[in-house]
Amino acid sequence: MLKASYKKYTLGFKFNAGTSRGILKEKDTWLIKVWDEKRPDHFGLGEAGPLKKLSIDDYEGFEDKLEEILHHLEGYSLPDNADDIYQLSAQLASSMPSIRFSLETALLDLNHGGVRRLFDNGFYRDEEPIAINGLIWMGHVESMLSQIANKIAEGFDCIKMKIGSLDFERECDVLEYVRRRYFQKELTLRVDANGAFKPDEAMGKLSMLSKFSLHSIEQPIAPGQHALMAQLCRSSPVPIALDEELIGINGMGDKRALLEKIRPQFIILKPTLIGGIKSSLEWISVANDLDIRWWITSALESNIGLNAISQFTAQVNAEGHQGLGTGNLYHNNIPSPLTVNEGFIRYRSAASWDLSSIYP
Repeated sequence: MLKASYKKYTLGFKFNAGTSRGILKEKDTWLIKVWDEKRPDHFGLGEAGPLKKLSIDDYEGFEDKLEEILHHLEGYSLPDNADDIYQLSAQLASSMPSIRFSLETALLDLNHGGVRRLFDNGFYRDEEPIAINGLIWMGHVESMLSQIANKIAEGFDCIKMKIGSLDFERECDVLEYVRRRYFQKELTLRVDANGAFKPDEAMGKLSMLSKFSLHSIEQPIAPGQHALMAQLCRSSPVPIALDEELIGINGMGDKRALLEKIRPQFIILKPTLIGGIKSSLEWISVANDLDIRWWITSALESNIGLNAISQFTAQVNAEGHQGLGTGNLYHNNIPSPLTVNEGFIRYRSAASWDLSSIYP
Protein backbone atom coordinates (compact mmCIF):
# COMPACT_ATOMS: atom_id res chain seq x y z
CA MET A 1 0.00 0.00 0.00
CA LEU A 2 1.08 3.54 -0.68
CA LYS A 3 2.15 5.95 2.05
CA ALA A 4 2.44 9.70 1.58
CA SER A 5 3.60 12.84 3.32
CA TYR A 6 4.23 16.47 2.48
CA LYS A 7 6.47 19.29 3.58
CA LYS A 8 5.92 23.00 3.12
CA TYR A 9 8.97 24.76 1.73
CA THR A 10 9.44 28.50 1.25
CA LEU A 11 11.60 29.49 -1.71
CA GLY A 12 13.39 32.83 -1.46
CA PHE A 13 13.97 34.92 -4.58
CA LYS A 14 17.47 36.24 -5.18
CA PHE A 15 15.91 39.59 -6.10
CA ASN A 16 12.56 41.36 -6.04
CA ALA A 17 10.76 39.78 -9.02
CA GLY A 18 8.42 42.31 -10.61
CA THR A 19 5.19 41.26 -12.31
CA SER A 20 1.99 43.09 -13.26
CA ARG A 21 0.47 41.53 -10.11
CA GLY A 22 3.12 42.93 -7.81
CA ILE A 23 6.59 42.19 -6.43
CA LEU A 24 7.52 38.61 -5.51
CA LYS A 25 10.04 38.05 -2.72
CA GLU A 26 9.28 34.46 -1.73
CA LYS A 27 7.16 31.55 -2.87
CA ASP A 28 5.52 28.86 -0.74
CA THR A 29 5.40 25.38 -2.18
CA TRP A 30 4.51 21.91 -0.89
CA LEU A 31 6.75 18.93 -1.65
CA ILE A 32 5.01 15.57 -1.84
CA LYS A 33 6.67 12.27 -0.91
CA VAL A 34 5.06 8.94 -1.90
CA TRP A 35 6.39 5.44 -1.16
CA ASP A 36 5.31 1.83 -0.79
CA GLU A 37 5.13 0.81 2.86
CA LYS A 38 7.17 -2.32 2.04
CA ARG A 39 10.04 -0.25 0.52
CA PRO A 40 10.24 3.05 2.42
CA ASP A 41 13.75 3.78 1.11
CA HIS A 42 12.40 4.19 -2.45
CA PHE A 43 10.16 7.22 -2.86
CA GLY A 44 8.74 9.51 -5.51
CA LEU A 45 8.65 13.28 -5.21
CA GLY A 46 6.13 15.77 -6.53
CA GLU A 47 5.43 19.45 -6.01
CA ALA A 48 2.21 21.35 -5.43
CA GLY A 49 2.96 25.04 -5.76
CA PRO A 50 -0.13 27.18 -6.45
CA LEU A 51 0.56 30.79 -7.41
CA LYS A 52 -1.01 33.45 -5.22
CA LYS A 53 -3.89 35.36 -6.81
CA LEU A 54 -3.71 33.17 -9.91
CA SER A 55 -4.13 29.42 -9.21
CA ILE A 56 -7.69 28.26 -8.66
CA ASP A 57 -6.45 26.17 -5.73
CA ASP A 58 -4.85 29.14 -3.97
CA TYR A 59 -7.05 29.47 -0.90
CA GLU A 60 -6.72 29.39 2.86
CA GLY A 61 -7.64 25.73 3.28
CA PHE A 62 -5.14 24.45 0.71
CA GLU A 63 -2.90 22.60 3.14
CA ASP A 64 -5.85 20.88 4.86
CA LYS A 65 -7.10 19.76 1.45
CA LEU A 66 -3.66 18.45 0.53
CA GLU A 67 -3.48 16.45 3.76
CA GLU A 68 -6.93 15.00 3.10
CA ILE A 69 -6.05 13.96 -0.46
CA LEU A 70 -2.81 12.31 0.61
CA HIS A 71 -4.69 10.43 3.33
CA HIS A 72 -7.04 9.02 0.68
CA LEU A 73 -4.07 8.09 -1.54
CA GLU A 74 -2.82 5.78 1.20
CA GLY A 75 -5.64 3.35 0.48
CA TYR A 76 -4.24 2.50 -2.97
CA SER A 77 -1.49 0.40 -4.52
CA LEU A 78 0.96 1.95 -6.95
CA PRO A 79 -0.51 1.98 -10.50
CA ASP A 80 1.72 0.15 -12.95
CA ASN A 81 1.38 2.54 -15.90
CA ALA A 82 1.09 6.25 -16.68
CA ASP A 83 -2.55 6.20 -17.78
CA ASP A 84 -3.65 4.63 -14.50
CA ILE A 85 -1.53 7.16 -12.59
CA TYR A 86 -3.25 10.02 -14.41
CA GLN A 87 -6.67 8.50 -13.73
CA LEU A 88 -6.01 8.04 -10.01
CA SER A 89 -4.60 11.56 -9.66
CA ALA A 90 -7.65 13.05 -11.38
CA GLN A 91 -9.96 10.96 -9.20
CA LEU A 92 -8.35 12.25 -5.99
CA ALA A 93 -7.68 15.87 -6.95
CA SER A 94 -9.82 16.83 -9.93
CA SER A 95 -10.51 20.35 -8.62
CA MET A 96 -6.99 20.99 -7.29
CA PRO A 97 -4.68 21.43 -10.31
CA SER A 98 -1.39 21.83 -8.47
CA ILE A 99 -2.07 18.85 -6.19
CA ARG A 100 -3.12 16.75 -9.18
CA PHE A 101 0.17 17.63 -10.85
CA SER A 102 2.13 16.72 -7.71
CA LEU A 103 0.40 13.33 -7.47
CA GLU A 104 1.02 12.52 -11.12
CA THR A 105 4.69 13.34 -10.90
CA ALA A 106 5.37 11.73 -7.52
CA LEU A 107 3.70 8.49 -8.66
CA LEU A 108 5.50 8.53 -12.02
CA ASP A 109 8.77 9.00 -10.16
CA LEU A 110 8.03 6.11 -7.79
CA ASN A 111 6.89 3.95 -10.70
CA HIS A 112 10.34 4.44 -12.28
CA GLY A 113 12.27 3.54 -9.15
CA GLY A 114 12.20 6.76 -7.12
CA VAL A 115 15.27 8.27 -8.77
CA ARG A 116 13.64 11.51 -10.06
CA ARG A 117 13.01 9.91 -13.46
CA LEU A 118 9.47 10.36 -14.75
CA PHE A 119 10.14 9.51 -18.38
CA ASP A 120 13.03 7.61 -19.90
CA ASN A 121 13.98 10.04 -22.65
CA GLY A 122 16.97 11.86 -24.08
CA PHE A 123 16.61 14.78 -21.69
CA TYR A 124 16.84 12.59 -18.60
CA ARG A 125 19.81 10.72 -20.09
CA ASP A 126 21.63 14.03 -20.67
CA GLU A 127 21.58 13.54 -24.43
CA GLU A 128 19.04 16.17 -25.54
CA PRO A 129 19.01 19.60 -23.86
CA ILE A 130 15.95 21.82 -24.25
CA ALA A 131 16.15 25.33 -25.74
CA ILE A 132 14.61 27.91 -23.38
CA ASN A 133 13.88 31.62 -23.32
CA GLY A 134 15.62 34.00 -20.96
CA LEU A 135 13.11 35.68 -18.64
CA ILE A 136 13.31 39.45 -18.05
CA TRP A 137 11.49 40.67 -14.95
CA MET A 138 9.81 44.03 -14.63
CA GLY A 139 11.79 46.80 -13.00
CA HIS A 140 13.48 50.09 -13.73
CA VAL A 141 14.49 50.54 -17.36
CA GLU A 142 18.17 50.28 -16.45
CA SER A 143 17.53 47.02 -14.60
CA MET A 144 15.65 45.51 -17.52
CA LEU A 145 18.34 46.52 -20.01
CA SER A 146 20.97 45.02 -17.73
CA GLN A 147 19.02 41.77 -17.48
CA ILE A 148 18.70 41.58 -21.26
CA ALA A 149 22.40 42.21 -21.81
CA ASN A 150 23.26 39.53 -19.25
CA LYS A 151 20.94 36.96 -20.84
CA ILE A 152 22.38 37.56 -24.28
CA ALA A 153 25.92 37.35 -22.90
CA GLU A 154 24.95 34.01 -21.34
CA GLY A 155 24.03 32.68 -24.77
CA PHE A 156 20.25 33.11 -24.92
CA ASP A 157 18.85 33.81 -28.38
CA CYS A 158 15.22 34.06 -27.20
CA ILE A 159 14.18 36.65 -24.61
CA LYS A 160 10.81 36.96 -22.87
CA MET A 161 10.12 40.35 -21.30
CA LYS A 162 7.31 41.02 -18.86
CA ILE A 163 5.40 44.22 -19.59
CA GLY A 164 2.39 45.98 -18.13
CA SER A 165 3.57 47.59 -14.90
CA LEU A 166 5.79 50.43 -16.19
CA ASP A 167 4.72 53.33 -18.33
CA PHE A 168 3.93 51.69 -21.67
CA GLU A 169 6.02 54.16 -23.65
CA ARG A 170 9.04 53.36 -21.50
CA GLU A 171 8.52 49.66 -22.10
CA CYS A 172 8.40 50.41 -25.84
CA ASP A 173 11.65 52.35 -25.46
CA VAL A 174 13.26 49.22 -23.98
CA LEU A 175 11.99 47.09 -26.85
CA GLU A 176 13.14 49.64 -29.42
CA TYR A 177 16.62 49.74 -27.86
CA VAL A 178 16.82 45.95 -27.91
CA ARG A 179 15.77 45.76 -31.54
CA ARG A 180 18.27 48.44 -32.57
CA ARG A 181 21.12 46.72 -30.78
CA TYR A 182 20.24 43.11 -31.57
CA PHE A 183 19.01 42.37 -35.08
CA GLN A 184 15.82 40.36 -35.48
CA LYS A 185 17.66 37.40 -36.99
CA GLU A 186 19.85 37.17 -33.90
CA LEU A 187 17.21 37.44 -31.20
CA THR A 188 13.67 36.12 -30.80
CA LEU A 189 11.69 38.51 -28.61
CA ARG A 190 8.56 37.59 -26.67
CA VAL A 191 6.53 39.76 -24.29
CA ASP A 192 4.11 38.81 -21.53
CA ALA A 193 1.45 41.30 -20.43
CA ASN A 194 -0.16 39.00 -17.81
CA GLY A 195 -3.56 40.45 -18.79
CA ALA A 196 -2.54 44.04 -17.99
CA PHE A 197 -4.01 45.81 -21.05
CA LYS A 198 -7.43 47.43 -20.66
CA PRO A 199 -9.98 46.35 -23.27
CA ASP A 200 -10.29 49.77 -24.89
CA GLU A 201 -6.50 50.20 -25.26
CA ALA A 202 -5.42 46.68 -26.19
CA MET A 203 -5.50 46.99 -29.99
CA GLY A 204 -3.70 50.31 -29.95
CA LYS A 205 -0.92 48.88 -27.79
CA LEU A 206 -0.66 45.78 -29.96
CA SER A 207 -0.24 48.02 -32.99
CA MET A 208 2.55 49.92 -31.27
CA LEU A 209 4.26 46.67 -30.27
CA SER A 210 4.19 45.40 -33.83
CA LYS A 211 7.09 47.73 -34.68
CA PHE A 212 9.46 45.53 -32.73
CA SER A 213 9.11 42.29 -34.72
CA LEU A 214 7.84 40.32 -31.74
CA HIS A 215 7.44 36.56 -31.81
CA SER A 216 4.29 36.79 -29.66
CA ILE A 217 2.55 38.45 -26.74
CA GLU A 218 1.15 36.42 -23.87
CA GLN A 219 -2.31 37.23 -22.50
CA PRO A 220 -2.68 40.89 -23.52
CA ILE A 221 -6.02 41.26 -21.70
CA ALA A 222 -7.39 39.66 -18.55
CA PRO A 223 -8.90 36.17 -19.00
CA GLY A 224 -12.63 35.61 -19.36
CA GLN A 225 -13.22 38.16 -22.13
CA HIS A 226 -13.58 35.53 -24.84
CA ALA A 227 -15.30 37.61 -27.51
CA LEU A 228 -12.78 40.42 -27.25
CA MET A 229 -9.84 38.01 -27.12
CA ALA A 230 -11.14 36.28 -30.24
CA GLN A 231 -11.37 39.64 -31.99
CA LEU A 232 -7.83 40.52 -30.97
CA CYS A 233 -6.51 37.16 -32.19
CA ARG A 234 -8.13 37.79 -35.57
CA SER A 235 -6.86 41.36 -35.92
CA SER A 236 -3.66 41.73 -33.90
CA PRO A 237 -0.46 42.40 -35.84
CA VAL A 238 1.37 40.55 -33.04
CA PRO A 239 0.63 36.81 -32.60
CA ILE A 240 -1.21 36.15 -29.34
CA ALA A 241 -0.56 33.33 -26.87
CA LEU A 242 -3.18 32.34 -24.30
CA ASP A 243 -1.84 31.74 -20.81
CA GLU A 244 -4.08 32.55 -17.84
CA GLU A 245 -7.05 31.98 -20.17
CA LEU A 246 -6.53 28.21 -19.83
CA ILE A 247 -6.81 28.12 -16.04
CA GLY A 248 -9.96 26.43 -14.76
CA ILE A 249 -10.98 24.98 -18.13
CA ASN A 250 -11.57 21.27 -17.58
CA GLY A 251 -12.59 18.48 -19.94
CA MET A 252 -11.82 18.00 -23.60
CA GLY A 253 -15.13 19.52 -24.67
CA ASP A 254 -14.58 22.77 -22.80
CA LYS A 255 -10.99 22.99 -23.99
CA ARG A 256 -11.99 22.52 -27.60
CA ALA A 257 -14.85 25.03 -27.28
CA LEU A 258 -12.49 27.68 -25.89
CA LEU A 259 -9.85 27.27 -28.57
CA GLU A 260 -12.40 27.05 -31.37
CA LYS A 261 -13.97 30.31 -30.19
CA ILE A 262 -10.79 32.32 -29.62
CA ARG A 263 -8.48 30.74 -32.22
CA PRO A 264 -5.19 32.02 -30.75
CA GLN A 265 -1.91 31.64 -32.56
CA PHE A 266 -0.35 29.94 -29.50
CA ILE A 267 -1.24 28.47 -26.13
CA ILE A 268 1.13 28.19 -23.18
CA LEU A 269 0.96 25.14 -20.94
CA LYS A 270 1.79 25.45 -17.24
CA PRO A 271 1.06 22.05 -15.68
CA THR A 272 0.85 23.42 -12.12
CA LEU A 273 -1.92 25.82 -13.13
CA ILE A 274 -3.91 23.75 -15.61
CA GLY A 275 -4.13 20.39 -13.86
CA GLY A 276 -0.93 18.55 -14.57
CA ILE A 277 0.39 16.26 -17.26
CA LYS A 278 -2.84 14.60 -18.40
CA SER A 279 -4.59 17.94 -18.73
CA SER A 280 -1.62 19.32 -20.67
CA LEU A 281 -1.80 16.35 -23.03
CA GLU A 282 -5.45 17.13 -23.66
CA TRP A 283 -4.66 20.77 -24.49
CA ILE A 284 -1.91 19.61 -26.85
CA SER A 285 -4.28 17.24 -28.63
CA VAL A 286 -6.91 19.94 -29.19
CA ALA A 287 -4.33 22.54 -30.23
CA ASN A 288 -2.77 20.18 -32.75
CA ASP A 289 -6.20 19.45 -34.23
CA LEU A 290 -6.78 23.19 -34.70
CA ASP A 291 -3.27 24.02 -35.96
CA ILE A 292 -2.54 26.10 -32.88
CA ARG A 293 1.08 26.07 -31.77
CA TRP A 294 2.11 25.68 -28.15
CA TRP A 295 4.99 25.66 -25.74
CA ILE A 296 5.47 24.63 -22.11
CA THR A 297 6.43 26.85 -19.19
CA SER A 298 7.22 26.32 -15.54
CA ALA A 299 5.38 28.39 -12.94
CA LEU A 300 7.99 29.24 -10.28
CA GLU A 301 8.32 25.69 -8.97
CA SER A 302 11.41 24.45 -7.16
CA ASN A 303 13.73 22.10 -9.02
CA ILE A 304 11.42 19.21 -8.06
CA GLY A 305 8.60 20.57 -10.19
CA LEU A 306 10.91 22.02 -12.83
CA ASN A 307 12.52 18.62 -13.35
CA ALA A 308 9.11 17.03 -13.87
CA ILE A 309 8.00 19.69 -16.35
CA SER A 310 11.28 19.51 -18.25
CA GLN A 311 11.10 15.74 -18.62
CA PHE A 312 7.48 16.02 -19.76
CA THR A 313 8.47 18.72 -22.28
CA ALA A 314 11.05 16.38 -23.78
CA GLN A 315 8.58 13.49 -23.81
CA VAL A 316 6.08 15.40 -26.00
CA ASN A 317 8.82 16.72 -28.32
CA ALA A 318 7.91 20.36 -27.76
CA GLU A 319 9.27 22.58 -30.51
CA GLY A 320 11.00 25.93 -30.20
CA HIS A 321 12.05 27.73 -27.04
CA GLN A 322 10.32 26.62 -23.83
CA GLY A 323 9.82 28.62 -20.63
CA LEU A 324 11.92 26.48 -18.29
CA GLY A 325 14.54 28.92 -17.05
CA THR A 326 13.23 29.52 -13.53
CA GLY A 327 15.56 27.22 -11.61
CA ASN A 328 18.10 29.94 -10.83
CA LEU A 329 15.59 32.37 -9.32
CA TYR A 330 15.98 31.16 -5.73
CA HIS A 331 18.86 31.31 -3.28
CA ASN A 332 17.62 28.15 -1.54
CA ASN A 333 16.44 25.98 -4.42
CA ILE A 334 16.94 22.24 -4.01
CA PRO A 335 20.31 21.27 -5.55
CA SER A 336 19.73 19.05 -8.56
CA PRO A 337 21.27 17.84 -11.83
CA LEU A 338 19.39 20.60 -13.70
CA THR A 339 21.65 23.25 -15.21
CA VAL A 340 21.14 26.14 -17.61
CA ASN A 341 23.92 26.94 -20.05
CA GLU A 342 23.99 28.97 -23.27
CA GLY A 343 20.22 29.09 -23.56
CA PHE A 344 19.55 25.41 -22.86
CA ILE A 345 18.39 23.49 -19.81
CA ARG A 346 20.11 20.15 -19.25
CA TYR A 347 19.83 17.24 -16.87
CA ARG A 348 23.37 16.33 -15.88
CA SER A 349 22.89 12.63 -15.23
CA ALA A 350 26.31 12.37 -13.59
CA ALA A 351 25.24 14.89 -10.91
CA SER A 352 23.17 14.09 -7.83
CA TRP A 353 20.15 15.45 -6.03
CA ASP A 354 20.75 16.94 -2.57
CA LEU A 355 17.54 16.57 -0.59
CA SER A 356 19.07 17.41 2.79
CA SER A 357 17.22 20.73 2.98
CA ILE A 358 13.87 18.94 2.98
CA TYR A 359 14.84 15.57 4.48
CA PRO A 360 17.77 16.28 6.82
